[in-house]
Amino acid sequence: MQISHAVVAAGLSLSSCFVCSAQSAPAAATASGAVPSTAPAVVPSALLQPSLDTVLQTVSAVKLEKWKRGTVRDETGEHITAIEHDLQGTLPPLLQTADANAGTLSKVLPVSRNTEALYDVLVSVVEAARVAAPAEQVTQLEQALSGLGTALRSLDDRVQEIAAAEEAQTSDLRKTVQTLTAAKLAAAAAAPPPAKPCPTPAPARKPKKKPPAAPTPGSPAAAPAAAKPAS
Repeated sequence: MQISHAVVAAGLSLSSCFVCSAQSAPAAATASGAVPSTAPAVVPSALLQPSLDTVLQTVSAVKLEKWKRGTVRDETGEHITAIEHDLQGTLPPLLQTADANAGTLSKVLPVSRNTEALYDVLVSVVEAARVAAPAEQVTQLEQALSGLGTALRSLDDRVQEIAAAEEAQTSDLRKTVQTLTAAKLAAAAAAPPPAKPCPTPAPARKPKKKPPAAPTPGSPAAAPAAAKPAS
């Protein structure tokens, strides 16, 4: 069943760096005043299931053969088939997932969107019934539509509560990260600079021996030794 319009603009997501920082410093999170709620979350099926059961029973009991013949009756038959398919096939697994994650917006929002689309189709069935159906069927369909509308408004309120809770949680985590970052920077600024290591003295160089100077021509050292006379 195609969704006609969304109930809530977008869900909020938590930054992974916020989560890691908050987990590494639980004491800071407690000091910030963030207290986890202990109240049990209201599951979507508790808000919707009674009215959904009523809608299914009502549309299944519609007797189209008693309606006036024409395109209105034919289109209504298609709408009723779509409603039954949605109530019996599409919506149950969405409700099951949402009930298991009743405080998570991304899991509850698909139920809200699907139920709103279901409501729009049921509106079309009621309007068609007012044109072509017997009075008793019109009354039953109108009552089912009214009950579904009330349940849908309750679910919308719950979606807003979840969104506000997630937004508050994100804000608390952001404040925690900012506090931890400021404390880390302050500690780094207050710490004395590390001592510089003493320089290692370079090893003394041994003086190189100069080679003897070459004799100057004409000097006594340069004269050849005199030959001794033979005896």
